[in-house]
Amino acid sequence: MPLIEAKNLSKSFGAIRAVHAVSFAVDRGEVVGFLGPNGAGKSTTMKMLTGHLRADEGAAVIAGFDVADQAVQAKQHLGYSPEGAPAYGEMTVREFLRFAADLRGLADPAESVRKTLELCRLNEVAAQTIDTLSKGYRMRVGFAQAVIHDPEVLILDEPTDGLDPNQKFEVRRILKEMAARKAVIVSTHILEEVGELCTRVIVIAKGEVRCDESRDKFLARGTDLNAVFRQLTA
Repeated sequence: MPLIEAKNLSKSFGAIRAVHAVSFAVDRGEVVGFLGPNGAGKSTTMKMLTGHLRADEGAAVIAGFDVADQAVQAKQHLGYSPEGAPAYGEMTVREFLRFAADLRGLADPAESVRKTLELCRLNEVAAQTIDTLSKGYRMRVGFAQAVIHDPEVLILDEPTDGLDPNQKFEVRRILKEMAARKAVIVSTHILEEVGELCTRVIVIAKGEVRCDESRDKFLARGTDLNAVFRQLTA
């Protein structure tokens, strides 16, 4: 059974059709690069998959649970880091992760926080308030709250946007360590991440899937990936 299923998802905002009949499934062990230009429908699709936005049509299923009708069960298996990694700026990193662990009802929240700080290389800023952190560290805190309960499914919206090369490397390293045990969707506009991180590529444009294929097949389309991307999204 796939851990993530999008079944003919559609969403409109007034007269604007943001997503139209998007369907795909993601199995355990896959890291799917979700690519598309600004306004393509990536974030809207992710919000429907995570239950943050109700679909007009279709269904989103996480680990066998319908996100609309079985929201609590679905979200127990889901880690989500939205674009911008929102957090409570007045909390320290440790306090925020403890808050996330308590919300999740984890059996040993202190141990979960300890492991997550270590995993995400956040120990050196654990006592700092979030609003004093650099953008890169704030993004990493958003990622940390998404993985603190070790979910089977990760949905990450632009997790490396604005990070410096070292920070990008750290996020990719963490994802690679986890990938075999999880189903992961990573939205990105950084084409280099396809080769370095993803096992599969889905390209969306104007709310519709234009390409869904393995990383190797996508990379074989040409040496100029930017040109390939422009052609697929035209």
